Amino acid sequence: MPNNKPGSRLIKAAGAVAWRPGPDGEPEVLLVHRKKYDDWSLPKGKTEPGEPLPVTAVREVLEESGARVALGRRLISVRYNVGGRPKRVHYWAARAESLDGRAVPNAEVDEVTWVSAARAVERVSYVHDHGILADFAARPAGTVPLILLRHAKAVAKGNWGSSDATRPLDDSGRYDAKALADLLACFAARPRLISSTAARCTGTVRPLAALTGATVREDPSLNIRSEPGDSRAAMTALVREAIASGEPTVICAHRENLPVLQEAALAVLAGHPGAEVPAAELTGLSGAAADAVAGGLVAGGLVAGGLVAGGPVAEIPREWDDDLPTGGFWVLNVAPMPPRPEPARGPEPAGTPRETVPGPPARAAGRRWWQLIRPRAGSAGGSPGTGAVRGDAAAVGGAADGGTAPGDGTPPGGGTAPGGGTAGVAGVLVSADRYDLAES
Repeated sequence: MPNNKPGSRLIKAAGAVAWRPGPDGEPEVLLVHRKKYDDWSLPKGKTEPGEPLPVTAVREVLEESGARVALGRRLISVRYNVGGRPKRVHYWAARAESLDGRAVPNAEVDEVTWVSAARAVERVSYVHDHGILADFAARPAGTVPLILLRHAKAVAKGNWGSSDATRPLDDSGRYDAKALADLLACFAARPRLISSTAARCTGTVRPLAALTGATVREDPSLNIRSEPGDSRAAMTALVREAIASGEPTVICAHRENLPVLQEAALAVLAGHPGAEVPAAELTGLSGAAADAVAGGLVAGGLVAGGLVAGGPVAEIPREWDDDLPTGGFWVLNVAPMPPRPEPARGPEPAGTPRETVPGPPARAAGRRWWQLIRPRAGSAGGSPGTGAVRGDAAAVGGAADGGTAPGDGTPPGGGTAPGGGTAGVAGVLVSADRYDLAES
């Protein structure tokens, strides 16, 4: 666990690139101004004793700015010296779900501002923030987490005289389950909870359910079978359904079948090195036409490498094949599939009458596919990025109470973007991040 007691030399801290959809659909980044130092920076702060780093990041952003955030992918960390001691700050991309306008000014921060990522680079006072902002801008911001969780520590098999399915958590497992509730809520404040019917799995997610108000859905396909392959098809369908829902989802399972869930996730996601997504699945075309359109998408920067050709959006970590410890989990940050382009029309015979139909607005040059798929401000569902206060909290980007706002790359109602995805592909993997309670 993080330790910032006087005897610990390394100062550990965490923060986030908190963002919301701006008026043009592009992310706006939160910067804070500290009166004591007269500087502009990303919100961050030191860990409390025994506090997991993601919890620190969420707490510090809330305390400094009043923004309540949901963590996305892990960004790079920075290291520098403070008062002769090394300090390491860990960062996450973090969508702002709400904003309490009464939180600023406070003891540390006297002003906050929301600016584009490019403008933020010019505004921040420290060079080490440039790399963090560049990492943030390099991949889609609007992602939804799929969390694959191994249950907490259970009573040993030799000490349990009844069926394995009823074997509960031991004392340390119950303690860890409570800690996991706070940690998992940093990524999914209102998750869908799906669990094996085994007591050790339902016991692991029960504190999270109590914290978030979610209902635990018990699924027998996640139970341990004599052969994991016995329920492979059912687990693959479960993973596909979780991703297609467009909602944060936690799936709690066992050491024996978590690899099946991981394999299932990669099978239904594009954007990683092992993905094989035919051009027809992205374009709706086939044969030479599909190859031509797909090539044009890649050359034009409209489809990221890893979808049809070129390099991946996400790399698979080297720990991917290692067993998770009890209470460990993977956070797969998933973006929706890009929309399919309209098929090109062939030449029309001379003299053919033609109805004039207004075309779509021109796309800004150089915009990445994950920027192209976001609806613009003013679409149904509210006005993104206004930050207007309702009651004692402001719904950021038009998303009330943690809901999805238009403009974040997730279609209204969840699921894949209109025209995007197929029965074979449910989304694009943006990152796969591994966590456990022992992480410091």
